Amino acid sequence: MAIKLSGSWPKPCFFASIVLIFACAIAGMAAQKKNAAAPGTSVFALDKGKLTIKLDGQTVGHEEFEITPSGGGWLAKGNAEIKPSQSAESKVTGALTLKPDGAPVSYEWTSHADKTNSAHLLFDNGIAKMTLEMQGAHPFDQTFTFDTPLIAVLDNNLYHQYGVLARLYNWSKGGPQIFPVLIPQELMPGTITAESTGSTTIDGKSYEGFRVNTADLEVDLYLDSTHRLMRLEVPAAKVSVVRD
Repeated sequence: MAIKLSGSWPKPCFFASIVLIFACAIAGMAAQKKNAAAPGTSVFALDKGKLTIKLDGQTVGHEEFEITPSGGGWLAKGNAEIKPSQSAESKVTGALTLKPDGAPVSYEWTSHADKTNSAHLLFDNGIAKMTLEMQGAHPFDQTFTFDTPLIAVLDNNLYHQYGVLARLYNWSKGGPQIFPVLIPQELMPGTITAESTGSTTIDGKSYEGFRVNTADLEVDLYLDSTHRLMRLEVPAAKVSVVRD
């Protein structure tokens, strides 16, 4: 799982010489407890919005996203523009196709910074096959294998995907739940633990708390009563993402 404020910064570190927020997910897989939807139902709901990305209180970017039904499944797509101080602007787009139970079907991303990179991923029964195209290089193929088809995709700079993760969580069951995760832009598989943290109030508004953890990073999500992503905070990195 990654939080990274520029597609032009390839190294997985927490802070670099230019302001960078990124944390590596733990390598290795863990068994995912099944959270499949009943036939004819879906864990998703229509959503569309704009997020403002702030670093230490200063706005450094925006993301627009939409989650809609598509061909019997769902499509979560977003585009973000990030420009930290004294850094070149970077843009990233992502389109994640999902089954009604949340299992990914395909994912496309493109990043524009100093160079333009893109990739196409296909998911099938816990296997993710990716073709990566980097400007000035030959296409590169890589395969990732998971022990479950229910894989969370959390890519750099696309924060709406945390809202998708909140839909994969089994709210009826509650408690800590482990998910395998893939960070496509980093070619990095890993695991995360997600857990409901109960009701909370920020600036006079009530939210449902939701926390995502790796060994290195803690991300706090704040959802509305229908589990839509409204805020995201990384206190240790002074990062906040707020729905407009």
